[in-house]
Amino acid sequence: MAKQKYTILIVDDDPAVQTACATLVEQYENVVFFQEPDYAKAFADVERLRPDLVLLDAYLGDKMCFDAIDMLHDRGLKIPTIVMTGSSDMRIAVHAIKSGAEDFIVKPLDPNQVESAVARALRNFDLRRQMDVLQERLQEEEQNELLGDSESMKQVKHLADIFAQTDDTTILILGESGTGKELMARYVHQRSPRASGPFVSVNCGAIPRELAENELFGYEKGAFTGATEKVKQGRFEMAHRGTILLDEVGELSYEMQVKLLRVLQERTFYRLGGTKEVSVNVRVIAATNRNLEKMIEEGKFREDLYFRLNVGTVFMPPLRERPGDIILLATAFLNEFNKKFGKRIQGFTQEAIDILESYEWKGNVREMRNAIERITLLESGDMITKDSLRFLRVGFSAGGNSGASIGGVAGSSSQKHSQMPPGQHQLSLSQQGANLENVMRDLLQQTLQLAGGNQTQAAKMLGITRAMLKTRLEQYGIEPQTNDDE
Repeated sequence: MAKQKYTILIVDDDPAVQTACATLVEQYENVVFFQEPDYAKAFADVERLRPDLVLLDAYLGDKMCFDAIDMLHDRGLKIPTIVMTGSSDMRIAVHAIKSGAEDFIVKPLDPNQVESAVARALRNFDLRRQMDVLQERLQEEEQNELLGDSESMKQVKHLADIFAQTDDTTILILGESGTGKELMARYVHQRSPRASGPFVSVNCGAIPRELAENELFGYEKGAFTGATEKVKQGRFEMAHRGTILLDEVGELSYEMQVKLLRVLQERTFYRLGGTKEVSVNVRVIAATNRNLEKMIEEGKFREDLYFRLNVGTVFMPPLRERPGDIILLATAFLNEFNKKFGKRIQGFTQEAIDILESYEWKGNVREMRNAIERITLLESGDMITKDSLRFLRVGFSAGGNSGASIGGVAGSSSQKHSQMPPGQHQLSLSQQGANLENVMRDLLQQTLQLAGGNQTQAAKMLGITRAMLKTRLEQYGIEPQTNDDE
């Protein structure tokens, strides 16, 4: 895994100090440094540079180091600072620490001392940023592991692993509600070069439209009635050097889509009521259960924003398409809620397993997790039985064929589909059932055949987007006869 990259700003007019710091910093390939002898110039540009650490001379012209620290705090910039001071200026160093400096080092600089102080300051800063984000989640108990051993989940994880290795590729995660889109975003973040940085999740559908701008980009004092804090950082600033997930991005207003597009293009924005441009270094992951291509046709979503978001696409398969993962997930949730409720339920009877595997799970993994929580809370025995699952409405289908079929004849692609009414289909199963992945593969292959290999037409016939169809074809290892959709 690549190392987290850092930016260090050195503010000192002593050439010997600049040389010593530069020589030290150049030893580390994951550090970029800027040196500026002039205090005014350095801090006029600090919001654009967004350094992760500032090394300050104790005396900055007619200013003192703690004046600079106060200025950073007034701008809402939680940047750690290390003060460089002479041995006779210890009172200034103490004053700087009380003002919020991370540390101080004594001139003439000792390379080992500088290296230790810098490493400690950056490590502490990373920890504080992560704690700021985690504090918002102390009220919630989340299942953060992306579980699944089915072939479809293996392919999805493989694709996510590829995207994760890039530092800033924008990713769009598609899928029905409850399929684990946020878990996938965390999966990508944790395997990326930004893993040590913050992960900030924003539910765009839960933010009132009139509050979306200051929630995402922050505000400054006086921006609106009640804006009493001098500077309030938004979610993008909280995610600096990390990843931001824009969940349900399709719920953003058209006006906010314009502002988001600019951030994606420039990586800069203005706080609400602010006059200075703020720069951020974030990876953006967007997620939605909506058909963005249809929204574009309806004039509800910007096409240029869609193209910016849809660089790397991951489609989360619904639970009904990964039946092999059902018991794996149910067992994981049972273990989780056993611990939460102090229970010792050992597992599921075969009848209970049959019910779980037969249930449709329209709410996907989220619905299953809620169901297992309820069952674990109410169950008094050692095993979960069919009686524990009475609240689930399970329908069973029977058929007389020896295999699965779409169109009426098992494994046949010669069925006269035109004899069926528009929009109708037939599905027959053997008494032993059928592998869902084989059924889906057969559906896709027959639809492509009906469409003459035209993927755009096949997608319309299935009621999905061209991008979704392409993802499904890759997922099931289907190579169409032609990719020419013109």
